[in-house]
Amino acid sequence: MSSKKLNAYRGPLSAAEIATGVNVANANAFRLVEDAQTLLAAGRCPTAASLAALSIEESGKVSILRQLATATSKEEVAAAWKSYRSHTRKNVQWLLPDLAMKGARKLEDMRPLFEDDSEHPFVLDQVKQLGFYTDCLGNRHWSVPIDVVDEQLARGLVQIAKLLVGKRETTVEEIELWIRHVGAAAKDNLPAMKRALASWYSAMQDAGLRPSGINEMECFINEGVPFPEV
Repeated sequence: MSSKKLNAYRGPLSAAEIATGVNVANANAFRLVEDAQTLLAAGRCPTAASLAALSIEESGKVSILRQLATATSKEEVAAAWKSYRSHTRKNVQWLLPDLAMKGARKLEDMRPLFEDDSEHPFVLDQVKQLGFYTDCLGNRHWSVPIDVVDEQLARGLVQIAKLLVGKRETTVEEIELWIRHVGAAAKDNLPAMKRALASWYSAMQDAGLRPSGINEMECFINEGVPFPEV
């Protein structure tokens, strides 16, 4: 077997390739959280917590792939792939249930998830490491997974991972509509992005890819929506 590092792709992708990437990420996130549940039931809490964190990272690839779909320059493509392969960029959504419990309901309420100085992505990454490995920390203290990660923490992370796993198949048409509507909006113009998201959802309804009737994206942006319980 070759000892060379795998050659990671870093270029643009077609709508079909983006859709495939989204679907395989969601499928793998589901597999990982199922494995985490099995380990949790067997009392293997540290490993269950770490696998749940990995599942959250896989789910986090979906939004990054959508960013890649609308990238229009080499710099934006490179930035998207950098985020795709960054553990802390992929796990930012894990705090979503906590924000929901504090009253977050609208799109703008989610901004703390993506702030550059947020510490929560690093916290989850550390928990993932602590669930897998022993280490010597602080004042020569040995960290042992079974002593650090308890059932309550593991169960909470498994529930979050279950919540974040994508529940529906993503089609090529969905990504094409995303590129057409969201990709046309200026990324640094929040009002324009909000209008683009609502327009995209409306186009999805017209294509039969989302239920007809109320534009749920528009409601999420302007009024807020209830979060599902796990």
